[in-house]
Amino acid sequence: MLHFLLSLAVSARGCLICVLLTFALTSSASELRLEGKLVQGGLVTGFTAPGARIKFDGRRVRVSDEGVFLIGFGRDAKPQSSLEIEFADGRRLTQRLDIAKRDYKIQRVDGLPPGKVTPKLEDLKRIRQESAMIKTARRRDDPRTDFRAGFIWPAVGRVSGIYGSQRILNGEPRRPHFGVDVAAPVGTPVVAPAAGVVTLVHPDMFFSGGTLLIDHGHGLSSSFLHLSEVLVEVGQRVKQGELVARIGATGRVTGAHLDWRMNLFDARIDPQLLVGEMPKNSAAVR
Repeated sequence: MLHFLLSLAVSARGCLICVLLTFALTSSASELRLEGKLVQGGLVTGFTAPGARIKFDGRRVRVSDEGVFLIGFGRDAKPQSSLEIEFADGRRLTQRLDIAKRDYKIQRVDGLPPGKVTPKLEDLKRIRQESAMIKTARRRDDPRTDFRAGFIWPAVGRVSGIYGSQRILNGEPRRPHFGVDVAAPVGTPVVAPAAGVVTLVHPDMFFSGGTLLIDHGHGLSSSFLHLSEVLVEVGQRVKQGELVARIGATGRVTGAHLDWRMNLFDARIDPQLLVGEMPKNSAAVR
């Protein structure tokens, strides 16, 4: 017999659903617990019995020795997902997950160099090469669970751009924005939002300028764009709150800011769902 407990907490606007699912099997102490937001752009941390195997929408998911795993939902995630669990004793559980839809804003950005909005043919090869570098770094799948300690804001400033917004650049519709922008002067410190390993450093990519990627384990990574300076090296282990870079105005920008993005492999996660309110001073992020 399977006992099922479901508790939902919905925000005032009804767009974010926090979910806690607990499954207790009468024949053993095995359980499943999900913590996070079942919403487009959301990240969920799962806890299950050690030795269990997990599939999320048909794809195998890494499970730590302690039974910890991650699942995430992209900007345009479908209304439903499926989680399949096979316990060490052979019993199986399939759970349907209902994913809340979000409404996204439209953001107009003018004054960009025309060549950064519509690149020249000679720039396309460079763009493809840089995109391949980023995709390779994001495919890393380490057993580390640095993400379990939670996340802090990597920089302090005015939030000038949000996840999911449709971008109109110089009057031309372009891809949505997949990060959160923090506007602050050039040189403003950028710290690691969680512990991890540096997987990519580039001084000047075509679109993102000074670029840094930090892997937090299980395929979850943070990207930091438009940096003026990167202070760490590939392969370096960093702690949460450690100084890793400085805000800049490099790449495709109209002013100095940090673009912080998060990915669970190819699923683009909304960083703002993982942190609290913006701190009032820089000491608060350390």
